[in-house]
Order: sequence, then C-alpha cells, then structure tokens
Amino acid sequence: MRTDHRGVVLPALCAALLTACTAGGGPVRPQEAGITDLGVVARDRIGDGGTLRWPVPELPRQWNFNQVNGMSGVADTVLRAVLPYPMRTAADGTAAPDPDYLLSARIIAKRPRQVVRYRLNPKARWSDGTSLGFRDFAAQARALSGRAGGFRIASDSGYRQITKVARGRSDDEVVVTFRQPFADWRALFTPLYPASANTTSRAFNGGWTGRIPVTAGPFRVARFDAAAQTVRLTRDPSWWGRPAKLDAIEFRALDPAATAGAFANGEVDLLDIGTDAAALRRARSVPGAVIRRAAGPDWRQITLNAGGTALADVRVRRAVFLSIDRALLAESALKDLGWPARTLDNHFYMNGQLGYRDTSGGLGLPDPGRAARLLEEAGWRLSDGRRVRKGAELRLRYLVPAGVTASADEARLVAEMLRRAGIGTELVTVPQDQLIDRYVVPGAFDLAAFAWLGTPHPASSMRSVFARPSGSDLRQNFARAGSARIDRLLDAAGRELDPERAARLVGEADALVWREAGVLPLYQRPQLVAVRKGLAGVGAAGLLDLAYPDLGFTR
Repeated sequence: MRTDHRGVVLPALCAALLTACTAGGGPVRPQEAGITDLGVVARDRIGDGGTLRWPVPELPRQWNFNQVNGMSGVADTVLRAVLPYPMRTAADGTAAPDPDYLLSARIIAKRPRQVVRYRLNPKARWSDGTSLGFRDFAAQARALSGRAGGFRIASDSGYRQITKVARGRSDDEVVVTFRQPFADWRALFTPLYPASANTTSRAFNGGWTGRIPVTAGPFRVARFDAAAQTVRLTRDPSWWGRPAKLDAIEFRALDPAATAGAFANGEVDLLDIGTDAAALRRARSVPGAVIRRAAGPDWRQITLNAGGTALADVRVRRAVFLSIDRALLAESALKDLGWPARTLDNHFYMNGQLGYRDTSGGLGLPDPGRAARLLEEAGWRLSDGRRVRKGAELRLRYLVPAGVTASADEARLVAEMLRRAGIGTELVTVPQDQLIDRYVVPGAFDLAAFAWLGTPHPASSMRSVFARPSGSDLRQNFARAGSARIDRLLDAAGRELDPERAARLVGEADALVWREAGVLPLYQRPQLVAVRKGLAGVGAAGLLDLAYPDLGFTR
C-alpha cells in the first residue's frame, strides 16, 4: 500500500532494507528485509467478483500525478489500477517492462548519445479508442522537460535530458534520445498519460482535476462521488490483459481516526496501520483479521521552510536540527509496534541499502550547546527562557494534520524539545487533505512533518526535492533550500551508469543537504496492514508493485 505523499515517485527508496518483522512480530535478519507480505495466491484460488472496499486518508483533487499538486501516494494507488505504468518494480527494487504495455525497453546506443527503444504491446489502447504510441511519449517528455511554459510540473528529472522522441520502425515502437547519459531512464513515463493530458498547460494543470477522463488499465472509473468521498472503479471489459478478478474497487476517504473502527465494524476490507499502536491493537482483536508486515519504502521527516523569516537563516535551521532528539521521536513512534527504533541518517538511501552511510556531519544528534551558540550568532538572545531578537520572539508555525493522533503526539514532543532551546512553536491544526496543497506548497508554514515515498532511483527521483528552486517554481523543494553544488552532484550522479560511483556522488550531495538543514530525516517507517481474512494480493508491498488484476478474495 502506498498512501503517503511521496517524493519524486512517491513514492520505494530501498532495495535492501535493514530490518523488518515477521507476521508474529519477531525480528528478521537483514538479508530478509526486502520482503513483501501480500497474501499472494494462485489466480485459480481467487473467486471471480466482489468489491474491495479500500479506505484512504483523503481523495486528491489533482489526478495528474506529474503536476506539482498531484504526486500523492493516494493518487498513485488509484492510478495504478487505471493507467499505464510501463515499468513495474519487483520486490528487490529492480524495474522491468510490464508486458501488458511494453514488450521490451532497452538502451540501443550509448555514444554519441544515449538512445532507448521501447516496443509497445500492440493491443494497448486508451479508453477513447486510440492506441498507445510515440505521441503519448513525446507529449509527456515535452511537458515535463521544464522548457514548456506554464506547466506546473513536479519534476523534470530525466525528461530535461531528452532531445527527441520519435516513431520507430512501426507505430508500436518509440525511440527516445538523450543529450547525455541518464542512468535512471527506467523511471520515466511511469505513469504514462495520453497525449491530450500533456498538450497544453491548461490540460496539464486542470484537465485531470477532480476527474480521470481517460484510462488504459484493468479497471476503469465508474463514479466519482464528492459527497460520499468515494471513487469507484469497475472491471474494464476492454482490457487486453488477464481479466481483473474483482468486479470493483471502491476507494473511500475516511478520517484516519475513524478507519480502525470502520475496519473493526466490517465497513472496509483493509487498514493501513502506519505507526498507530492503538489501531494495531484494535486490528488484532478483529476476528479473522490478518496483520501483514514489511519494511516500508517511506521515511518520516520534518521540513523546515527556509523561505520563512526566521528560518531563512541557515544557522537557525541548524539550531532547530540540533534541538531535536530524533532517537526519542523514533522510539516514541515505533516502540509499541514491535519494530526497531532506528534513526535515518541519509536523505537518499535507506538503512542497509547500497550507498547508505551517515552523512549528517553531527547535525543528526541533539547538541543543545551548539544550538544555543548558533542562535546567539544569528542574533536570537535568550530572555526569560525565550529567544528574542529586536523585540520579536522566535516562534515557529508547526502544521499538524487533523485527526492524526500520531502526528499530534510527535508535534507536541518536538515543540517541547524546541522550547528547551528557547524556540517557541504554534501548533496549527489543518485538514489532512489540504496539508500539502494549501499550506506546504504555498509556504504557509515553518515546520511540517510528513513522509516521503520514493523509488529505487534516488538520484533522479529525489532531485526535485533538493534542487534549488527557480523563482516560484519549487518542484518539490518545499524547504526552499539548496545550492548549485548539490545540483551539480545530483546531475552527475544521474549521468553515472556505474552504481558505486553514482552512490559516492549522491553521498557527497547528501552531506551538503544536511548542511542546508531544510529536511530533517527521522526514521524509516514500517508497513503494517490489517486485511480481512481471505483477501489476496494486498497488504505490505514493500517495493513491489501490486498486480491489480490478481487482487481478490479466495474461494
């Protein structure tokens, strides 16, 4: 399951996670940590029909995943049932063509320029009757290149390196030429949108707001119900792949505080427990419920808004970092879940992943003395336990999503840690479905905690989170911090075809990201999902992409 706001493809950052848990709650060995737990069974054991009732924390308004407001985990979860995701990620984090859309995809030239050839499945068609083809690839490449005015894109990683998208030897062949090597080319065109979604900035920014007008997947959209906050998908009879086992999937937005009760009462078929120990206890009490576990691909972090008045000074941001006890936050969040509390000391790689190392440079551990010195240097003097400068108190606006008990508890802990440093906080409760779009993107905050969900391609997928904003074009750099050196290192890593050399470049970039003090990593989150007995193919996916045609209830 993927239900958090994700990084440049939300969403999957790790192919070898350090630790996970078995179904019984005991620890597993590191080499087992990339596991998934989905209750997968043979298709002939799954009954035909039925509706999967799937709760989500909110329904996004923007369904263009590549638009700056569209890259949410909920959108990703829904769109994977109805749109082409030409590349599928396996449990180990490797990506390969999905034969329902691509017969093959490979590099056919490296010099003088990198060229990739895609051979499309000739049966693949959009719901409007048109075939998938090079025009769809070309329109998406242009829209996401960063060179087309008015397109509010989430990321241009990889697409800005594309110089040409052309028809190959037939309508089922697409040839993409890059101006320079791009190691993570498999991350591109996933999801793929029809050319109509990317032809104009108006279509790109608004054409998929509140609707999904065109599909090409095992399911199609039957109904959007704004009043009931549901999206109902039904089996698409025009689908050319193996038929979906389910008749329908109904996604329903529920207040996170009410979801455990809805699962216990039989109103929904699964429950994303996250780090809610009370929800875990309640799920365990439901007769027949099964708890599925895996090491999650997402990581919890606190974003500091460097565009704000006080936090514009990097010394103040570093002081905030040094005032926060990340180990205590991890322990508080994970202690009742049977999950090891371990801080994450890298913005790009997960614990145990090739390339992972602690690049924090001392900014990841609490150091009240150093924090105090930095605040004094920045002109914030301690007066009656508060930091004051020119008569104004240092007070930060901390956003808390409504109805999320774990987030509220975490915010109170952080506020107390900052209070000890003389830094005041104002905890501002906001609707969960507006946290990113209405507050974080416009910059109406000082501190905001949420999870990034990435891909197995950290250099390219996280570039838009840490590359310097260009004017008002933030991409996903909600911290509004960065440097030319970080950009150059990430660009070099993205061109590097040798994984070890690429990892070294990313490591250098990450050390500088820490010094910018815009995003404070906390910990990697577990995936804990409760499901109704007999539900197959859904649960704790880890890095694995779900096979939507194979979801269903056992006979």
